[in-house]
Amino acid sequence: MALYIARRLVWTGVVVLVVLLLTFAVFYLMPAGDPALRFAGKSPTPQSLEIVRERLGLDRPWYIQFGKYAEHFVAGDQYGWPGLGYSYVNNTSVLSTVEKRAPRTLLLIAGAALIWLVVGVTVGVISAVKRRTVIDRVAMGFTLFGISSPVFWLGLMALFIFWKKLNITGGTGYVSPTENVGGFFSHMILPWCVLALLYAASYARMTRNNLLETLGEDYIRTARAKGLTERQVILKHGLRASLTPIVTMFGLDIALLVGGAIITESVFNIQGLGWLAIDGTLNQDLPVVLGVVMLGAVAVAVMNLLVDIVYAFLDPRVRYA
Repeated sequence: MALYIARRLVWTGVVVLVVLLLTFAVFYLMPAGDPALRFAGKSPTPQSLEIVRERLGLDRPWYIQFGKYAEHFVAGDQYGWPGLGYSYVNNTSVLSTVEKRAPRTLLLIAGAALIWLVVGVTVGVISAVKRRTVIDRVAMGFTLFGISSPVFWLGLMALFIFWKKLNITGGTGYVSPTENVGGFFSHMILPWCVLALLYAASYARMTRNNLLETLGEDYIRTARAKGLTERQVILKHGLRASLTPIVTMFGLDIALLVGGAIITESVFNIQGLGWLAIDGTLNQDLPVVLGVVMLGAVAVAVMNLLVDIVYAFLDPRVRYA
């Protein structure tokens, strides 16, 4: 196991390096990838453009800038570790900006993930146990609605009904839990539920299908023949074996959302990492975009590793060479 983890950590570094290289290529090798054009005035002269490029550090070849950024990311810079540089637009540390925006996205993900995992797995188990009944059909109708509903439409409808009409939740924007706990939950309950609905629907369907397949295995019939109750058979043997693909999907979903639940953040004006990435892209603010991309890449790689490790605990048949 230790050798496997070490090997995966090496590959994690390689993946992060490739993502960083591709992001640099998009910004510097594309025709419209010169950020200096945005900061040298409406009709810049070659001299003014050169001054701006020198101030932003863009006068060097892109591969030298890439090497410098990679070095700072690993070793840190004057703003801290990891070294993410400073924003071209605000002249502030990207690390401090990411630290300010990240809690909004992480709290959004945490609340939504708890909801979609509990609701999705519970609905899936009930649907599998009550197969081909009215309960099963209602549960599958729920999953169809959740998968088919666009997040932006669902978010706007939720705001219109629960905020504008019923006035039982907070509106758009973000309230820090350290400032007002009640205001935080009031403003976050709708984004949590909207983001969770799509994932809960997928988890419910996958849990149902996996559990139905598992309940047909020979060892399940053996467990029933040994006199175990149906509850013990389902929860102790069936559900545990069917959770392996759920763990995989859960880990990847969490990791991908770390880069920003862009649509949900935009609809509810949360202004987390997703909003930061969009704003940085529109302003050609490369260090900001790189900061968010690197955070997302590291999250995906680390969560992949954690998911593979959890496999061994959920399924005794899984072993690593």
